[in-house]
Amino acid sequence: MRKKSLGVNALLNGLRSALNLIFPLITFPYVSRVLSVDGMGIYNFSNTYVNYFVLIAGLGVATYAVREGAKYRDNEEEISEFASQVFTINMISTLIAYLLLIGSLLIFSNLRNYVTCILIFSLQLFFTTIGTEWVYTIYEEYEYITIRSIAFKIISIVLLFLLVHSPNDYLWYAAITVFAGVGSNILNYIHAKSFCKIKFVKETNWRYHLKPILVIFASAVAITLYISSDTTILGLLKGNYAVGIYGVAVKIYTIVSGLISGLLVVTIPRLAMLIGKKRVKEYNRVLQEVINSVSILGLPAAVGLVMLSREVILIIAGKKYLEGTLSLQIITWALIFSNYSTIFNQCVLIPLKRESKTLRNTVITGLVNVGLNFIFIPLWSYNGTALSTVIAEFMVMFMNGWSARDYVGPILKSKRTFKSILDSIIGCVGIALVCVLLKLGISSLILRTVLSVGLSVIMYGAILVFFKNEIALEYLNKIMNRMRKK
Repeated sequence: MRKKSLGVNALLNGLRSALNLIFPLITFPYVSRVLSVDGMGIYNFSNTYVNYFVLIAGLGVATYAVREGAKYRDNEEEISEFASQVFTINMISTLIAYLLLIGSLLIFSNLRNYVTCILIFSLQLFFTTIGTEWVYTIYEEYEYITIRSIAFKIISIVLLFLLVHSPNDYLWYAAITVFAGVGSNILNYIHAKSFCKIKFVKETNWRYHLKPILVIFASAVAITLYISSDTTILGLLKGNYAVGIYGVAVKIYTIVSGLISGLLVVTIPRLAMLIGKKRVKEYNRVLQEVINSVSILGLPAAVGLVMLSREVILIIAGKKYLEGTLSLQIITWALIFSNYSTIFNQCVLIPLKRESKTLRNTVITGLVNVGLNFIFIPLWSYNGTALSTVIAEFMVMFMNGWSARDYVGPILKSKRTFKSILDSIIGCVGIALVCVLLKLGISSLILRTVLSVGLSVIMYGAILVFFKNEIALEYLNKIMNRMRKK
């Protein structure tokens, strides 16, 4: 198999993440103004509720498949057998998830107002399983996924402006969201057969696959406790309006977080392959690059979003959501912790088959987060929810880092990593100064925001180059070389 370039993959997946960023930036300002706060609350609650069952349907298969499948990808017969068995397990878990979802709708009468919206979102269960996106991750094939994303995002934007016109059109918005996210997954399933043969099989090695899958699944459940439970508990204690306000802060946070984490995803199959083949030296080198890159990207993203939180909410959602400004400023700090936690977990613990430690860490963190929500939400409503998320992300980052200390410890203690973090902190001071000065001097919202982002990027980059940051100089050299070739 032709070796994929991590740089090219990062660029493609970055483009895909940028599309996921641009899509809500185009649609959400329109939707948040057309739909009522209560309508957005129903949409957010239904989406969050269905995500629990998406989790059950997924069963941790995708993470397990990438880790194990990376070892077989050079042998079509072995990867086909492996993929078919994993797909079979995934289809059975999807059926179980649907039975549980329908049962919950019949049992809990307080879900009646959400039934239609929940059923629309439930289409994600089937289409996510059929999509077998883990096959593309195993083979580091991001080109097809990126092209597909462009096509379906464009179609979804057209449908949105055609179908969503009034406060009661949140059901159309839900359907379009599902279409944009998983509508192309039948095409995925068909196209995946160009890499390996995937089919439902009767003979599946349950004993071999099920234990690690269930451990990874249990970890995912615990992670959901401190991600999705926030919205659920907030809705139960404070109602749809609070969920609608908090949902805007979470949406903005998720957009920025997804853009950064999208650059990390491409390294996971490579790291799994390297450690699976005992190429430890190469593994450590790639891991160091990933950690240093996150150090350079995560902190300025958080500082910039905190400085421009009010402007971002006004532009994306409008004045009626300004109450969520403090929530956004609080939850933004989770960006830093969550990205490091993702590295420690997905790039170290999972490839090294330490999923039991991931499970322990996430269970403890999830339970603490649920407890904090029941304490903070009655006191501070959606601001309390944001605070509990930040504390949870810090906890899981610390615990995952400690569990992976034999690999990440030497990297975090190295002069290269220390210098990257120090350079980033100094650069962030420059970002804060730019934003403060522009707030004092420019009254136009759009002009101030555009200049703040643009000048902050220039200031941050200039500071990194001035202090001879390796990553900044590397990217600068690549840009200069491409300009010379042209």
